Parts: sequence; structure tokens; C-alpha cells
Amino acid sequence: MGKSSEAHICQCLSLLSTLRRNSVVTVSRNRRKTGEEFVESVMGLAQGLLQLGLGPGDVISIAAFNSELYLEWLLAVAFVGAIAAPLNYRWSYEEAVLAMEVVRPVMLVTDESCIPWYSKLQLHHIPSLRRHVSLDLPSSDFLRTSSNVLSTETIKKDSVGDAQLNFSWAPEGVVMICFTSGTSGRPKGVAISHSAFIIQSLAKIAIVGYGEDDVYLHTAPLCHIGGLSSALAMLMIGARHVLIPKFEAKSALEAIEQHKVTTLITVPAMMADFVLKFRGIETWKGMESVKKILNGGGGLSSELTKAAIKLFPQAKLLSAYGMTETCSSLTFMTLYDPRIDGRKLQLVHQERGICVGKPAPHVELRISGDGSSHVGRILTRGPHAMLRYWQGSPPNASVSGDEVWLDTGDVGSIDDSGNVWLIGRANGRIKSGGENIYPEEVERILLQHPGVNGAVVVGIPDARLTEMVVACVQIREDWQWISTSIRHSVSKQMLQMSSEILCQFCKENNLTGFKIPKVFILWKKPFPLTTTGKIRRDQVRGEAISQRQYIISNL
Repeated sequence: MGKSSEAHICQCLSLLSTLRRNSVVTVSRNRRKTGEEFVESVMGLAQGLLQLGLGPGDVISIAAFNSELYLEWLLAVAFVGAIAAPLNYRWSYEEAVLAMEVVRPVMLVTDESCIPWYSKLQLHHIPSLRRHVSLDLPSSDFLRTSSNVLSTETIKKDSVGDAQLNFSWAPEGVVMICFTSGTSGRPKGVAISHSAFIIQSLAKIAIVGYGEDDVYLHTAPLCHIGGLSSALAMLMIGARHVLIPKFEAKSALEAIEQHKVTTLITVPAMMADFVLKFRGIETWKGMESVKKILNGGGGLSSELTKAAIKLFPQAKLLSAYGMTETCSSLTFMTLYDPRIDGRKLQLVHQERGICVGKPAPHVELRISGDGSSHVGRILTRGPHAMLRYWQGSPPNASVSGDEVWLDTGDVGSIDDSGNVWLIGRANGRIKSGGENIYPEEVERILLQHPGVNGAVVVGIPDARLTEMVVACVQIREDWQWISTSIRHSVSKQMLQMSSEILCQFCKENNLTGFKIPKVFILWKKPFPLTTTGKIRRDQVRGEAISQRQYIISNL
């Protein structure tokens, strides 16, 4: 039992059961629940968990589409002091098993999204797992075919039980174990506290401007830190939640129109899908309702920012930089605010990197370097930081020598105005000819070319340089890649692309000579991604190395 002064994410239930008692707080498919109905469902689940003997420190994994039932499970698990470990339903069977081997759950909660790997999971022995429970109604056919390894149960949520049940805390105050795969693809469990979630929620409420009258569309999956952090902020403020099972531009835009959504979060790929859906359309019904958009998971390009402003002209557009280990956002930056005379405050790209704004009020940052430069590894500390990596997780690739500070793994600087500038990932650094090169620096320049749709820069082994800088580029549909030397000016060949053109473009944009790729490879397929949407640089590098002989012959 925790002390009355300790933070707990279930403290939001009091507001929902009183101030929002008769107001609709969740809309999911054809279901609408008031604050009272939502809290009753959470309490019924919590009572069921207690009756099964589950409590403080027990790990319960959840893998499902977004729905109000998912939110109820997260809160019920926290209520009894257990620890939720959301799994990504898009994971392969192998990734799901690796994740569960890390957290050792006693219960697995799923819906139909996990059928592809659940049937295989029955054959795999996970000693800790004792029960499998349906997130949905007990009519799920696949649950009745479970093997003897997992017992199948359905906890009913139609009874509130003892309304005076007090919520409990897990050891260390851990409330969730969120997974991050970085760019290696191997799941790594991050233990996050109640305090971290609550202080991040307060930061978003203050900076983004969330309020009780907001209608929030869940675009991000609840297994990701961005989706979880914003969802809890909305629960704390008492806003209305509109949940679609998973992100699809069409269904998201339909939900915006139907429910008059006022706020949502995006990543660049989502925004690109929105823009593509409305290409050639000047107006639509949702243009006026959306007032706040928070983008994370990577910066929006200048082109995409302009398109987003045109699509959501009444929305304040912000960008956030953060990571799972910091319970979401570290810094925020306003890209556009229609209330400030329609002025745009776009991301700034300079030689020093990309500006990601100022730290949130609760976030402390510093740069750790060798003293010879203002550039170094970005460190942070405060109540937003993770407690630790969960036992069984791979060790962190970047560990600060000072145990008080968490090493983000990013390299950058902080200017005199307090703005944070990112250069790149420390573990992605290329060592070529004795010089340090961060791939993100080169990629930012290449992506400014009108014919480049995507770019990934990697280093491959080289006897003379140690590593050779290679750029794998995707070009836009209306551009043509030509391998012969171009003697004409670029302006006369606007729809043609070549290594020479890109090399010259890098020079014209003041990219230092040793940073300019020695070779450009035309990449004709999608870049490999982790389930969190990050590019698998290891796979791109492996394919580039496999083409080593081709590269050498074309130097």
C-alpha cells in the first residue's frame, strides 16, 4: 500500500466518476461510455484480477487493437498494483516470444489482432504464463482452442464490486514496461513509474494545451509510449476519447469528421498519409474542428509541414522529441500557431543539426563532451526518466559515466536560448578517414532535394578509409535515375537523377567534403522498418555491404 502523497495513474478515476459522470468519455466502434460506466468497467476488472490472486508486482501483457477496453485493462492492472507490459500486435511470433521472455508475464490479454502468432505461442513453453484472457467478449473462437499450456478465462466487467477498493503500487512504483527496439529490432523492456507518466501528462496539458472539452483521436497504438503518454494525459484532464482499432488515413479522417475531433498525435508517416489522401482537394469537413496536433517520432520536413498546415489550417502544430526511456517527450517546438497572426515557426536546419525546441519544464538536459566542443551526448535526468531496463533486457548501448544522468544516445548541442539541436545517434556514427560523420546530417541535406523521397546513409568497411560513406536513396515517381555522366546543368534536367547530381547538390548545400557520400545506391523498395517505424539501418548496411563488389567497380 502506497502513501497518500505518491503518484498513481488511477487517480484520474475520481474525476471521471464525478465531473464526467454522465458525459461520454470514450467512443469505440459502436460503443459509447460515460465517465461512470468507464470507471465501473475498470473497477469490475480490478475486482476480477484480485479474485484470481493477482496483485503488486505481477506482470500482465496486453496485445490488442486500440479500444476503450484496452484503456480499462491498463488502469485495472495498475489499480491492483500489477505491471502492464503492452506488446505490439504487429510483432512477429519470434519478437513476441522474446518480449515475454524478458518480462515473464503471468497473464496474457489479447484480441483478434494476435491470431497470427498466438497459435504458435501455444507450442512455446513460457513458464511464467498461467492464464490467457480475452480482451473482447467471450465469443472469441480461438480462445476455446487453447492448449493445456495456457488456461483460458474471461473476466466479467459487469460488476463494480467493492467501490472502496484502494489502489496499490508495484515495487519501485513501476506501472508499465514499455518496449523499445531502437534500430536493432530486439525488444528491450523499459520500466516506467507512475510519476513519470503523470508529470509527462501535465507537461502535455500545459504545453500543447489539452483541455476537458477536447475530443482526442487515438491514432498511435497504445503499445507505444507516445500513444500511452497522450492517452493518460487525456484521461487526467477528462477529455473525450475516440478510438479506432488501428491507424488508417481513411478511417482516421472519417472519425475526425464524424466526431468533430479537436486533437490528435502523428508521426511523419501518418501526416504523409493524410496529405496523400487529400491531394487535389481544397476543403473538407474536418478542417475547422482540429485545433491541436502533436507530431513525434521524427521531424516533419518543410514540405510536409506546409501541407499539414493547409490540411489543418486551424490547428496549432507542434513537434516533440523524446524516447521510450524518458516516457515520451523531452522537448517541444511550435511549428505553426494560427492564433499568432498565422505565423509559421518552422523547424530550422543548419550545419549544427536540426532544432527540436526547448525542454519541457520538468526536464533537465546537459551536453556531455570532451570539453573541446559544445557538441556532445545529450543527457537528461528527472522524474520523467525510466527507473531501469527490465531484467533480461539487452544492455543499453549508451551508458553515461554519471549514474545520475540518463544517456539518450543522441548527439547534439544546446544554444544560448535553450534550444536543443540534434545532430544524430551516437551509435550510428561513421568513422571515415579519421573523421566523425553522423548519417542524419547527410540525410537531412539529401532529403531537401526535390527528387529525393527517402535516404539512408550508412558506412561500409573500407581498407583505406576504415568506413566508406554510402547513401541509399529513393527517388520520386516522376524522376528518372540515370547512370551516365550528366554534362548539362541540373536546372535543365529537373526530372533526372544521378550520383553526380546528388554529389553536386551536397556541395551546393555546404556539406563538408568528407561527409559527402562516395557512392549513391538507388533503393527501389521500401526501407526495412522496426515495428515502431524506425529504419533498420543494420539491414540497409548489410545490403549495401553485399553490393560491395558492385560499389568498388563503379568508383
